[in-house]
Amino acid sequence: MKHIPNIITAVRIVLFLPLLFAAQRQTLFLFLYLLCGFTDVLDGYIARKTQTQSELGARLDSAADLLFFAAVIIWAVMHYGGEIRRFVPCLVLITLVRFVNMAIAACKYRSFAILHTWGNKLTGFLVFTAPILLIWNQISLLWLVCAVAFLSAAEETIIHISSAQLDVNRRSIFKK
Repeated sequence: MKHIPNIITAVRIVLFLPLLFAAQRQTLFLFLYLLCGFTDVLDGYIARKTQTQSELGARLDSAADLLFFAAVIIWAVMHYGGEIRRFVPCLVLITLVRFVNMAIAACKYRSFAILHTWGNKLTGFLVFTAPILLIWNQISLLWLVCAVAFLSAAEETIIHISSAQLDVNRRSIFKK
């Protein structure tokens, strides 16, 4: 029972490639996309309910989230390239801040770490809604997604710089 959340997360990682190959077929892409989103919620729920959270599970979840984010960007560029180009500087900035955060964690804590802050959870949810916003032609709402993503990345930087030890489950700069 204790490995079920990690197996579910591994399924999400494996679904990355089919998700990319399905990018040209919108219905199949959306089905796999929603399945990935469901497994993201399910693995965390099961891990918390069965008290089987682990460092490996947190790392797998972070890796799966990064792959999922990459798939969203690739899909968006393939289908909405012209409209997405204006968001590229923002996406590059957010990505750079995220890499700086990983470098800080690697140097300071000798660990790969993406924090599970409320801001990062909100960012994950908003990134999950991004393809739906694009399909519904609500592209201007992507600025909100970018703003929240940048603020949560900046918050993570502040937490890494100000914390003496790594706590991947720290909820915000205001709450330990």
